[in-house]
Amino acid sequence: MNSAQTDRFVHDRLPSAGQWPELLFDLPELRALHARPQLNLVEELLDKAADKSWAKRPLLRSPQRTLSYAEVKVQVDRMAQVLIEDLHLVPGNRVLLRGGNSIGMALAWLAVVKAGLVAVATMPLLRAKELGEIIATAQPSVALCDAKLLDELVLAQQQHPVLHTLVPFNQPNESNEPGSLEARAAQKDGHFAACPTASSDIALMAFTSGTTGKPKAAVHTHLDVLAACETWPRHMLQATPDDLVMGSPPLAFTFGLGGLLIFPMWAGACIYFPDIGYTPQAMAQLIHDTGATICYTAPTFYRQMAPFMEEETAKRGHAAKLRLCVSAGEGLPDATRQLWKSATGLEMVDGIGATEMFHIFISASPSQVRRGAIGTVVPGYQAKVVDEAGVEVPRGTVGRLAVKGPTGCRYMGDERQKNYVKDGWNYPGDAFTQDADGYYFYQSRADDMIITAGYNVGAPEVEDALLKHPAVAECGVIGQSDVERGMIVKAFCVLKPGFAGDAAMVKTLQDFVKASIAPYKYPRVVEFLDKLPRTETGKLQRFRLKN
Repeated sequence: MNSAQTDRFVHDRLPSAGQWPELLFDLPELRALHARPQLNLVEELLDKAADKSWAKRPLLRSPQRTLSYAEVKVQVDRMAQVLIEDLHLVPGNRVLLRGGNSIGMALAWLAVVKAGLVAVATMPLLRAKELGEIIATAQPSVALCDAKLLDELVLAQQQHPVLHTLVPFNQPNESNEPGSLEARAAQKDGHFAACPTASSDIALMAFTSGTTGKPKAAVHTHLDVLAACETWPRHMLQATPDDLVMGSPPLAFTFGLGGLLIFPMWAGACIYFPDIGYTPQAMAQLIHDTGATICYTAPTFYRQMAPFMEEETAKRGHAAKLRLCVSAGEGLPDATRQLWKSATGLEMVDGIGATEMFHIFISASPSQVRRGAIGTVVPGYQAKVVDEAGVEVPRGTVGRLAVKGPTGCRYMGDERQKNYVKDGWNYPGDAFTQDADGYYFYQSRADDMIITAGYNVGAPEVEDALLKHPAVAECGVIGQSDVERGMIVKAFCVLKPGFAGDAAMVKTLQDFVKASIAPYKYPRVVEFLDKLPRTETGKLQRFRLKN
């Protein structure tokens, strides 16, 4: 099938064929998808909902309104008409999206992709400088922006005139704002056929969240996204049309895009978007109020939410309807897993994925959890732990994780492609061990492994030990250069209220770690902070702790 994307900007900047990962389609469902030369993922997930008897089922829900699959289709089609008929975009054009998690943001994203355009979603907290870097890379001519977030985008536009049109959505008074996306869409008849995109056409550019510096633009096709639905969601998550999904990861982050839009639609489920940003207490209350059954968030958020879940259950006299709690985005300390289990009775679904791979490729269902492990490789993927030469190491040995499957890394116009993909394998940059049963145990980011006096120490293991102390709310561990030992373990701790960050606490924490894991792993330096540096998606930015 020939590409429908007449604008070849992204296609022409993909890595050369020799730098691509090997893509695998080993499952029957994946082979069936791969055999289809034409695919539009929104057509598959939304237009065909009626064929599955989901048309009248709720899809998008907020405190103000609920839209069924059929109603979402009408809104998406009208917005797609605006993009093609009024803004004169052609397939392959990039459209920048700026907004928090909302019905408006979800509709806009679906409209962009259904129209054969390339969605470039951006985090709501980005400032003009950061937005400018994305505009300079992606070269979008149109942006769809939440009305509350226009200011920084206007500043970025002034420096990057290639972005010539800003269309607001989520206007507080749609009827009085004739230029808004919703008002323009209301003038359309809703008759829009999905762009006949090839399966290899580009659906989205996802900018990495910047835990190690300058973000990279990872490209995913319509086939990539639909293939991802046939792996972890089908075999591990197993959501149903009766599920109500909620969570905190931004839709601009592939963890959030998959968990809070794509995967629920694939299963016929409903997604709840609140009016305001989540706090741990507010999410605990909403889980009970809404009857949510699946929750997505990061380990730190689960840890902060645990006492509020207990409080809500005690106050209401019954547990929430929650049945699946997905943790990803950063390493899940066992201390957090056990705290959550104690508060809710639920075993978390842990997983590791990557923006470059679209979503989770190692995980375990609640019945398959092994303490301390993330899980096993997700059906559809292959993984191994290798040395620097790419040779698989013996089980139990620390090495670099290598992965391949139906999705893989393709950076747009970035020399760092050759560091991520080698001999067809994707290298997400994580250090792991694997046991005899195939369970993978996260050690650290590969460049965060601490080598002290000849010993390998994984920062997450030390963090997990520290988090078990009742005084520690959050912590981050790094290696610090040292003349005698090469590196020493240094911990940054945020203490809970009522605890003092003094010399006595330093010794207390050091002794506590020595008593729980090998003594050579204890933090020789402990520094107390009010908060840790994190990305908008909740990932700890260890590189900032090292500066």
